[in-house]
Amino acid sequence: MAAADPASFGVAQRVLTIPIKRAHIEVIHHLTNAEVDAVIAAPDQRTPRGRRDRAFLLFLARTGARVSEAIGVNADDLQLERPRSQVLLRGKGRRDRVIPVPQDLARALAALLRERGIANHEPRPIFIGAHNERLTRFGATHIVRRAAAMAVAIRPDLAGKPISPHIFRHSLAMKLLQSGVDLLTIQAWLGHAQVATTHRYAAADVEMMRNGLEKAGIEDDYRTHFRPTDAVLQMLNSI
Repeated sequence: MAAADPASFGVAQRVLTIPIKRAHIEVIHHLTNAEVDAVIAAPDQRTPRGRRDRAFLLFLARTGARVSEAIGVNADDLQLERPRSQVLLRGKGRRDRVIPVPQDLARALAALLRERGIANHEPRPIFIGAHNERLTRFGATHIVRRAAAMAVAIRPDLAGKPISPHIFRHSLAMKLLQSGVDLLTIQAWLGHAQVATTHRYAAADVEMMRNGLEKAGIEDDYRTHFRPTDAVLQMLNSI
């Protein structure tokens, strides 16, 4: 501004002094390992739709992909040969990244490709909807909520949680953090532009904070109470 329009430099300085509005930061919701497993196991494996749903849920849970990244994956983005199974995810802002694929997900994806008659090198979508077109964001959300509704019978706590495809991303991030994976690795895994975004998971992990209190010896043991003897009581009464 000083170079382009020196006369407006004073106005620009006053604009810069305006404080940034503080936004309310929501608590990060995530699922436990048992809840994630219950949702993944909910679809009926005897039907093509159920097998597709399970593979899609497993993909979200194991890769931590955004819903747009998951539905955008093609067969030629996969490398399912052991021991270096991986998938290419096309993230926001043209930030592509390669994510390792665990063996349970690799088997589910390979079975899905065989069932649909798709070769690994073909640029065809992996996850499709009822009309044989690429799965939409709405369809992905419907798959997750349908599976979660069925899993409530096994895990009643799911009924009180906000269920969406994104919750698998949060759940994987928390699992990696609790397993001792550093924030920079989690940042690269999730495709965050800044590590400050990833740091929210560390701030949200109450169990890690509680363990920190125990290790530091800060937490008081309120279960033990001081019980004065009769001699102490008599001495206090005489004061």
